[in-house]
Amino acid sequence: MMTNQHNRAIYRRWAPFYDRLSDLVFARGRERAMALCDLQPGERVLVVGVGTGADLPLLPRGVRAVGVDLSPDMLARARSKLPLPGREVELIQGDAEDPPVPHGTFDAALLNLILTVVPDGARCLAATLDRLKPGGRAVVFDKFVADGAAPGLFRRALGVGVAWFGTDINRRFGDLVAGLGCLVERDEPSLLGGAYRVIVLRKRG
Repeated sequence: MMTNQHNRAIYRRWAPFYDRLSDLVFARGRERAMALCDLQPGERVLVVGVGTGADLPLLPRGVRAVGVDLSPDMLARARSKLPLPGREVELIQGDAEDPPVPHGTFDAALLNLILTVVPDGARCLAATLDRLKPGGRAVVFDKFVADGAAPGLFRRALGVGVAWFGTDINRRFGDLVAGLGCLVERDEPSLLGGAYRVIVLRKRG
């Protein structure tokens, strides 16, 4: 069910009102993720699953950003937010599991609400880390089942229905990051009593 074709169709429908939902529900989590990313002037940041560009106005001045998203409808909304004074932003249509950007060239990456949307969250995270320079950092804001816990029967059943809306509520972050060349520097609870988390990763040098 979680396929790129399905997600294109779903996010074509989400695009017209996604910003309102994001501002209402996710603004605090996005702001915290951006703060922990600690972007500095001159740095390059990869925004994976940029969507309608809800993160773009939060970018500090002096940074250069590349946003990648599968959905042309979401990207059209993101382009309507440009230009942003003092920030250089390029938007590219592409698969978050294999972003069409050079390897090893970004100082930082933002993965807000994308690892539970793509068909293969582990592949998406691995590809993002591959695009970072050694020592680069990635910040994740998303919802996960607690590591070491198994979703209950009700949550599994609910997850089947929720997947039709383009997201998976039953992924564990520990499963996605296992075996990757990175350190978890910070993992803090965010929205809904910690159902959403903000996680800072550092790519090994």
